[in-house]
Amino acid sequence: MSAEFGGRTGRQGKLSQWLRGRRPKETADEGGREALLLAAADAGLPLAPAAHPAAGYRCSCDRVGCPTPARHPVSFAWQTQSTTDHAQIERWARHQPQANFITATGMVHDVLDVPLQAGREALERLLAAGVEVGPVAGSDDGRMLFFTLTRGTPEDEDEWWPCELDCHPETMDEHPGLRWHCRGSYVLVPPARLPGDDGRSVHWVRGPEHALPDPLSLLEALTDACARHVGEEPDHTRASWPLRR
Repeated sequence: MSAEFGGRTGRQGKLSQWLRGRRPKETADEGGREALLLAAADAGLPLAPAAHPAAGYRCSCDRVGCPTPARHPVSFAWQTQSTTDHAQIERWARHQPQANFITATGMVHDVLDVPLQAGREALERLLAAGVEVGPVAGSDDGRMLFFTLTRGTPEDEDEWWPCELDCHPETMDEHPGLRWHCRGSYVLVPPARLPGDDGRSVHWVRGPEHALPDPLSLLEALTDACARHVGEEPDHTRASWPLRR
């Protein structure tokens, strides 16, 4: 990973590797990929380049045993680098044709991240009740991401809610399986490819054209669904990713 995060030589080497490995299918798909990324930017989601899958379950970064393969930014400066500027996003997408993208949370939006089955149940319940639901992404590794407005920056830092509500034992009973991505966190934004040979991805269930809702309007339905489904999901759906960096 050091070469990728490092100086000019490392970045140029990685770029050359991406360009050499570019296939006709990727070129044909590029327009659709860029359109989806720009639509996310138009919705106010700040984007930055992320790693992508390498052979099998490996990550494109240089880190041996990467704990979050294809799910992390390629720059330590991802928070300041994240942008909605079309020209910059187009340059990244064209120069890094295999790269995934992350969106930094806690600026404009937060993400409520729940197990897939719980998310599906909650989404159906919310829509049936006429609740305004914003963009929703599905991840083939067993998670569903609900994009919401951010809570903003509270005056009292003790009021700041943690990114991963289920990573602390004292919160497990109240928020089983729910992670709240806010300041200092990020998630993959569709379209994104996940490691493996089975074509797993992160994709929109409801696109970014839907307005971002207040997170509290979704929270009860999501926590109720998580409580019903806790213990039913495979272990990998409870993996703590993305990690703060």
